[in-house]
Amino acid sequence: MNFDLIITASTVVLLLLALLKDLARPHLLFIAALMLLLVTGVLEPGLALSGFANEAVFTVAALFVVATGVQQTGALAFIDLVIFRQRDGLHKVGGKMMAATMALSAFLNNTPIVAMLIPHVQAWADKKGIAFSKLLIPLSYAAIVGGMCTLIGTSTNILVSGMMVETGMEPMGLFELSWIGIPAVILVFAWFMIAGFKMMPDRDVVADNSEDANFTEAYQFDYKVPENSPFGGKTIEEAGLRALESVFLIHVQRGKHLIAVGPGFIIEGKDILTFRGSYTDVHAVASTKGLLPAVPGGKTAEPLPLYEAVISDSSPLIGKTLKELEFRERFKGVVLAIQRKVEQIHGAVGNTPLKAGDLLLIEAKSGFDQYYGNNNQYFYLVRKIGDGLRNYSGKSKIALGIIFLMLVVVGIGLLPMVTAALLAAIFMLVTGCVHKEQLINAVHLPILVVIATAIGIGTAVETSGLAEGIADTLFGSVQSMHPILFLLLLYFLTNLFTEFITNNAAAVLMFPLAIAIADHVGIPVRAAAIAIAVAASASFMTPIGYQTNLMVMGAGGYKFSDYTKTGFPVTLIVMGVAVTVISWLYL
Repeated sequence: MNFDLIITASTVVLLLLALLKDLARPHLLFIAALMLLLVTGVLEPGLALSGFANEAVFTVAALFVVATGVQQTGALAFIDLVIFRQRDGLHKVGGKMMAATMALSAFLNNTPIVAMLIPHVQAWADKKGIAFSKLLIPLSYAAIVGGMCTLIGTSTNILVSGMMVETGMEPMGLFELSWIGIPAVILVFAWFMIAGFKMMPDRDVVADNSEDANFTEAYQFDYKVPENSPFGGKTIEEAGLRALESVFLIHVQRGKHLIAVGPGFIIEGKDILTFRGSYTDVHAVASTKGLLPAVPGGKTAEPLPLYEAVISDSSPLIGKTLKELEFRERFKGVVLAIQRKVEQIHGAVGNTPLKAGDLLLIEAKSGFDQYYGNNNQYFYLVRKIGDGLRNYSGKSKIALGIIFLMLVVVGIGLLPMVTAALLAAIFMLVTGCVHKEQLINAVHLPILVVIATAIGIGTAVETSGLAEGIADTLFGSVQSMHPILFLLLLYFLTNLFTEFITNNAAAVLMFPLAIAIADHVGIPVRAAAIAIAVAASASFMTPIGYQTNLMVMGAGGYKFSDYTKTGFPVTLIVMGVAVTVISWLYL
């Protein structure tokens, strides 16, 4: 053994152990491993840092921005209204949820999709008296399998495609993985509809009844009908604002007149519609209908966090309206809605005299809770509850149009994926679908660092001779083994890694080994690369291999063993499809 091989092997083993024991965040561990290889001279600076110039890093970063644009414009708000109907049962809602998630995850980053749907799954399940645990693991699995359908469905696919280019192969086509992903989606969906939902644990999550619990179920909101709204001249029923499942239209304010409305009431531009419901449900309805928040002083252009504030018994705000208080100028925030527990609020939000115990939903700059939460002159409880509810009017169609054009130019071969993704990200910024203040949070830097540093480590595995040495040791005496069996071994080993050290790390560490084995036994290297891409994403048996599995773990009250039990059949389905299709297409 030469020095470089020993150092590389030791570094990889130490990295794997550190990842398994969760000694630090993955991106920090990968930086440390790459620095060790650089300091010891195994890698020249150019090779060590080559990952930061890899097109996969720029593609993934751009697609994060694109996904943020879709999320922030509310382009997918209608999904919630379509899926979570109270009259539907578990199988119907679960099936619609999985189908929608699978389709969306093929073209968007699946993390924000799962993050968006988790609270709505919980709200629907809570109203139906169904345990969250029946739906949240299927939500995560649907996002993972859906991401296998296209090149841009997951960062792992893009990463493997970038490494394929570095080794002289053609990049992965936009829909090349569809041959595997679509059959896998169909079979996994069928499995859950037949038996999968029955296997889900029935584990209730105890609700938090403390003072800090979320008790926003009956806010009152005002939304304005734009002058050029397509609903102008239509009745309440024609506009689809009657018999909403979780939202109630209380009345309409026209000028200085407050009007109790029925299904035949004709809407006009500038009407202010007053709704009652939770802020997520009301805002989802308003977003899909193109209504604008009608709040005193208007809304700020920049996205702001949301806060709940309860008016104290001795507050000087009591008895005064928001307009009289000039709340926006005084508190540097906008009251979007008011919740009153003991009675229904009559009249517009801005003209409603405040009472002790009123719960205000406030959009304000960061730090509002720290400043006013310690000042009980006004409020006795102030807490941050999430990111702002933004004005989505018009921008959602722009965001969806940008994604459609990106897919078209890549699909017809007009532009490479990295160029199209970067242009799409720029258009999201130029059109205002994403604000410049959101870029830092949009571009998930730790994930990009893992990809870039892992590429450098993968280079060391290849150039040091470690990959070739492992291939000779493991497979030198079994060259007569059937190619399909080799694919199964590659898939199994990669899948095992991804269950414990995350998907991107498994892909980068296994890729050079897979190429060496393919050369050694005569398997087409493209077949090995595609197997690595699919296996690295197929994390179903542990909560730590894929981010969406971790996201639903706490929300669903899951145990580690729940993933092993429910994920085993899904793992077998995806593995069977992948090996069969790869053998058919590439061997």
